[in-house]
Order: sequence, then structure tokens, then C-alpha cells
Amino acid sequence: MYWTIIQLSLRELRANKMRTILTALGIIIGVMAVIILVTLGNGFTAQITKEFEGIGQNLIFVSPDSNNGPNRARVVPFDMRDVDAIRRGVPGIEFVAPSNGSGGRVVYGNVNHDTVVIGSTNEYFKVRLWVFEMGREFTEGELAAGKPVCIIGKTVRDTLFGAQNPLGLKIRVENVSCEVIGLLAPKGQTTFGNDEDDRILMPLRTYQRRIVGNSDVATIQVAVANGQDAQAVIDGLRSLLRQRRSVPEGEPDNFSIDQVSAFLGEVQNVLGIMTMFVGAIAFVSLIVGGIGIMNIMLVSVTERTREIGIRLAIGAQQKDVLWQFLIEAMILGLLGGIAGIVIGLGLSVLITGLMGVPFIPSIGIIVFAAVFSALFGIVFGFFPALRASRLNPIEALRYE
Repeated sequence: MYWTIIQLSLRELRANKMRTILTALGIIIGVMAVIILVTLGNGFTAQITKEFEGIGQNLIFVSPDSNNGPNRARVVPFDMRDVDAIRRGVPGIEFVAPSNGSGGRVVYGNVNHDTVVIGSTNEYFKVRLWVFEMGREFTEGELAAGKPVCIIGKTVRDTLFGAQNPLGLKIRVENVSCEVIGLLAPKGQTTFGNDEDDRILMPLRTYQRRIVGNSDVATIQVAVANGQDAQAVIDGLRSLLRQRRSVPEGEPDNFSIDQVSAFLGEVQNVLGIMTMFVGAIAFVSLIVGGIGIMNIMLVSVTERTREIGIRLAIGAQQKDVLWQFLIEAMILGLLGGIAGIVIGLGLSVLITGLMGVPFIPSIGIIVFAAVFSALFGIVFGFFPALRASRLNPIEALRYE
């Protein structure tokens, strides 16, 4: 019986192709939006997670800051004594990399390029998980004496030298003539548009003496040792720095401590909230599509009143008529859902390709969308089906 009802429903939908397509359009748009949003959300989450893994999720950034209390004062930078105190006084730390940096102009021949210039130590490469494509790190003598040597990223290399081997060549960083001793392996651009390869690194002492003319340390990057509790390290850093910077009891910190894994969690939460918010809008589209199904099914009941009367007059039961219209509405919703899935996946492939994020469809969401669209058809088709099943056969046969 049910197979016969399905055949009758498909025949009726084929007989009114344009109306079927327009009726299912709300379901199609809603499902399509859900598929695209979830796929993009998965892609962005995977890409951002990969980028944070490239930075090092056990990494902690410590920066000087002004407190927000009543005795707000100017920002007091760190210096190398703070760095040495952290190395000696905070357990659970594997590497400590002091750094300072700013935008700067680099010149080679007649080519100028604005980039990021960073002064640091060799531990910078370890905490940030940088590897070398060619060349070497700084020597202890270069770090101690503040020699004018530098290591460049791929973007700087491509801009200044093209395919030429940069090792041993000299470039001018601001007013400092600097020999290139290393080239970092490329990391590419982040999701937020930052080019990780557009940077120049030099010994911290070189940067302090010859670029900015002071002994400030702007950021201390701390890598937590494997197996150590990151929160315990953060607590140790906070206690040590409050003591060294003479922060009174009850006053807020005049420095900030940020953990990379916490950044990742916040970004994932924001992406999740955005996906849920826009998904709610897509859900409204599904409701509108369901209302469209209800309206068209009511029109269909009116148009087929005599047909319903004939069926009831020759012995069909009310439940047979109910099931006929209910299955017809379910098929209409399901077809809209399948079309929305196919279109959504196709557009997802296109959009993720254009945006440069991974294409990661969710099988669970696809199945859920198909089931949910059929369920919407049943829910919104129930009232028209019930109305059709309760028609009086005599009155239905008289209907013109």
C-alpha cells in the first residue's frame, strides 16, 4: 500500500514540476545554508587549529602592561634581568625567548620593502617551532656582541632577492648593514591575513643597540616543558613578576600573561557562536519552507477535492487519504533537503577553495539535514493531510 502511495505522490509532484520546485525552495535554501555554514566552520576551525599548532600550543606570551587600578602608571618594559629571573625561578619551563620588534624598512640594491624586524635569541626559533630552509642560527658570539647579522623569512627573500641565494649577502635594515645568515622555512599566511614569512630576525642586542637604542624587552615568550602543568607555570610567572615589579597586594598586574591554547579556545568558541547564530537564521528559512509546503498542500487538497471524494466513496479509509498527503509532503520536504545538500556541498567546495580553507563536510549534519527536511514535510503537511482525510465524501463529490 505504501509503495503505491509513494508512486501516486511522485506522479502528482511530477505533474506540477514548477510548483514543486518553488514549494521546496525554502527547504533547499535552509538546508543549503546549514551545509555551507557547518562546512566553512569546520574548515576555519581546522585551519586555525593547525596554525596554532604551528606556533606551539604550550606557548605563553608575557608582556608589560599598565595596570587598570587607581594608581595607573606608564608601561614599564621588561629587561634581561627579568628574563634571567624567569629562567632561574619558574619551574616547568623548557625555553624562554625575550624579544622586541617593530615595523622597519629593509633595502637591497634598489628594492625597498617594509617588513617586521624582530630582535631575539635562538630560543625564539624553538618556542615558535621555526625550522630553517637554509643557513644557520646565531652564534653565541653574535648574540653577546650584538653583531649585525640577520635571518629572513621567505616573503622578504622573494621580494629582495627573487630566486637568488641570499646567504652571505648584505641588506640594510633601517640604518644597519646586516649580513643574511639564514632563511626560515615558509609558514604562509594565517587565517587573519598575517604573513608569517614577512619578517627579519636579528640578535636581540643588535636590535636594542642599533635599531631602537635601548635595552627594553617587549615580550617574553615561554615554552612549557612537555608534561608540565601550564597553569602552574602561569601562576609561577605571575608571582615572580609581581614581586620583581613591586606590585602591591590587592593591585592588578602591570603585565599580561596569555596562553596560546586559551586563544585557540576563544577563537573556536567565537566560531561556534557565529555558526549557531547564522544557523538559527537558516532554521527560520526552513520554517518558512515548511509553511510553503503547508500552503501548497492545502491548495492541492482543494484542487483534488473530487478525487478525494471518489476515493472515499469507493471504499478508501480516512487513514489512506491521510497517508497519501502526508507521504506526498514528506517526499516534497526530502527532495528539497537532498537538493539543498547537493547544492550546499557544491558551493562549499567552491567557497572553501576561493578562501583557501580545508573542505571538511560533516556527515552527521548531512544526514541530519536530510532527516530533518523530511520531518519538516511531515510536520507541516500533517494539517492539510488531516483536512483531506476528514472531507465528507458526498460534499467532496459535489465540489466543482
